[in-house]
Amino acid sequence: MAIEPRSREPVDPSRVRKIPRYFAWADPRLRERLGELTLPEIALLFFLHLAADRQGCSFWSEATVGKRLGLREEEVIRAREGLRRQGLLAYRFPLFQILPLQDVSFRHGCACRCSGPPGGRAGRL
Repeated sequence: MAIEPRSREPVDPSRVRKIPRYFAWADPRLRERLGELTLPEIALLFFLHLAADRQGCSFWSEATVGKRLGLREEEVIRAREGLRRQGLLAYRFPLFQILPLQDVSFRHGCACRCSGPPGGRAGRL
């Protein structure tokens, strides 16, 4: 199946990540966010960082990502949706887009804009 040129454009062109000078392969500020994520969300996010092009985009199916990460496809989909809810990822089939970290604010479901539950969510599946 050939992908049309338009589908290669970022999901959200107004929020294309800019790679800072200190950039290795992931924004180092991300380590401050890891406690807010589940282990499958962390695994998916870092996999996508490795697979992404310069604009943060990649075309990997959930099934293939799951095989590479040792996760079921449903777990990958849940992780993808969790990352979308937290503003770390945009998605339009079949395109994943890693979003720039400065646009991120934690959203854990309550009406406040706090930093989330004490102890974070890491380790929960």
